[in-house]
Amino acid sequence: MTNYEQNYREIITKAVCGTGKGKMQAVDMVRPKQQPSSILGCWIINHKYRAKRKSDQVVEIEGSYDINVWYSFQENTRTEVVLEEVHYSDEITLHEIDQHSLNSTDEVIAKVIKQPNCSQCSIDKDHMIKVEVEKEFVVEVIGETKVKVQVIPVPVKSNPSQTPAVKRVK
Repeated sequence: MTNYEQNYREIITKAVCGTGKGKMQAVDMVRPKQQPSSILGCWIINHKYRAKRKSDQVVEIEGSYDINVWYSFQENTRTEVVLEEVHYSDEITLHEIDQHSLNSTDEVIAKVIKQPNCSQCSIDKDHMIKVEVEKEFVVEVIGETKVKVQVIPVPVKSNPSQTPAVKRVK
């Protein structure tokens, strides 16, 4: 064993081995029961998602949310709310990747920075409701990796009698 090898040790530990961030935009079409006259409101609720590693450099996020659109019809004399469940699959590229990660059974953590939000809602020429949605995620890949640490030897006293005795005082 060389002097260098004696002074360093490799520790296997779990650490963040990759990170990524993604802002996604989508256009979802909602089919109302009636021919809409105007949009009165749009909101997105019940967002659910899960993330998994798709490849060495990509994390896939699959999820769903409900789009609720409040609209008027019959020349703005009646109103109704239409609900549409939307399923999506988005990919986020990992930017910082530890090439020394030891295994492929990494844990993926995805956090929502911006919940799905309606940025624009309009009626198209076919009387469908067009909803523009934006959302943002950050992902971290946790895996096993090696860390090298320097070992500094602690001097050991060879003779225990050299240690001063503690005298008890009553």
